[in-house]
Amino acid sequence: MFQFKQFAVDQSGCAMKINTDGVLLAALLQGDNPQRILDIGTGTGVIALMLAQRFNEATVDAVEIDESAAATAKRNFKASKFAERLNSYHTGFEDYLAQHSARQYDLVVSNPPFYIHSLKSPEAQRELAKHTDKHFFDNLLNSTSKCLTDGGSLWLVLPMNTAELVQEMAVKYKLSIHTQVSIASYPNSDPHRQIIALSKFQYPIKISNFIIYDSPKKYTDQYSITLKDFFTIF
Repeated sequence: MFQFKQFAVDQSGCAMKINTDGVLLAALLQGDNPQRILDIGTGTGVIALMLAQRFNEATVDAVEIDESAAATAKRNFKASKFAERLNSYHTGFEDYLAQHSARQYDLVVSNPPFYIHSLKSPEAQRELAKHTDKHFFDNLLNSTSKCLTDGGSLWLVLPMNTAELVQEMAVKYKLSIHTQVSIASYPNSDPHRQIIALSKFQYPIKISNFIIYDSPKKYTDQYSITLKDFFTIF
């Protein structure tokens, strides 16, 4: 059980536990009073819960293809004070969007499987959670381009090389990048993750850097300020 300031997350049954990538995505993404949000691959449901806390008028739909993880997210949603605005669906995002084709989203977010063409994990559930290929992102971009509102955005957190690939693929679906946040562990480290935001319109690109630690076990002010509304340690 991971205790946040306004909710708790039971991680049992989830191959992918709460991680820095997911919480930074949920804390750093920007939205102009979004009314409907889609979280693809919700896992424990932590991103959906953080967004329900941040945007108190939004309804958050969360999809998860793994049955055990979907059940865990559903329990976490029901136990939270945001329960009435959170919906959990045990399905793949393609099937979900095909079944709800009329729904339009102001924000689509995902901390997706990202090890493209890498060695597979020997444990099946972790393989499902962590590994994918170009076909996954092609489907994701195609589906998102159809379900975003005109002013909506797709927000992803990815390894650097995958982020570059996804930006190149997005052109095919007439999606343009407008935000790019490069994340590094230490001030002198190379970035290892990137948060990117894509939308239907071309906006001036906002580029920034984010550092997690000043030194081992010492968080930067940037990190603590970003997560102070969520983590009990701040």
